[in-house]
This record gives sequence, structure tokens and C-alpha cells, in this order.
Amino acid sequence: MIRRPPTIVCYICGREYGTKSIAIHEPQCLKKWHNENNLLPKELRRPEPKKPEVRTITAKGFYDLDALNEAAWTSAQSQLVPCNICGRTFLPDRLIVHQRSCKPKVAK
Repeated sequence: MIRRPPTIVCYICGREYGTKSIAIHEPQCLKKWHNENNLLPKELRRPEPKKPEVRTITAKGFYDLDALNEAAWTSAQSQLVPCNICGRTFLPDRLIVHQRSCKPKVAK
């Protein structure tokens, strides 16, 4: 059985990165987030995501990656905005595209 290397979830975008590359990814991801957020209409702009503080350390002295990843995933999902027509959640820039084609359900 092949074992995957441990990964950490980015609290901004929700993607998985290796334990070494997450430190490189996060500042770049936050910069990209700011650029994209500034392009949105004022009503869709969001507050800057905060890195979740998980201080759970296992008996061996390591961080609990599962707890860290769960908190990061929750933070990334909280960035999604619901459609006011159908209720599905999207990143704000994708919500604009979705709303062009979203139609209210017709009662039968």
C-alpha cells in the first residue's frame, strides 16, 4: 500500500498543499484573494479570511493535522456566498456568472 505524504489545507482557497509548500502558497494565495476581492462590486466584497488557530498538539508533540485541516476547510467554505435565487454557494466572482443563468423554480 502506497502512503500519501501529509498535506495541509489552505484556509483561503481550500486546496491541499504539502507541508513544505504551504508556507510558500499562503502569502501568494492571500495576495491573489485581495486582488480578486478588490475587483468585486462593493456588495460582494468579503472581509479578509483569518488563519484559524488550532493549538491541538498530540501526545508526541506534533500538531493534529486533521484538526488543522478541518479548521482550514471550514474557513475556506465560509468564503462562499449563497445565490439569492437558488441558495447554492459560490465564490463571489463565480456568483456573478451563475446569477446570469439562474432562474427561480416554477411551481407545477
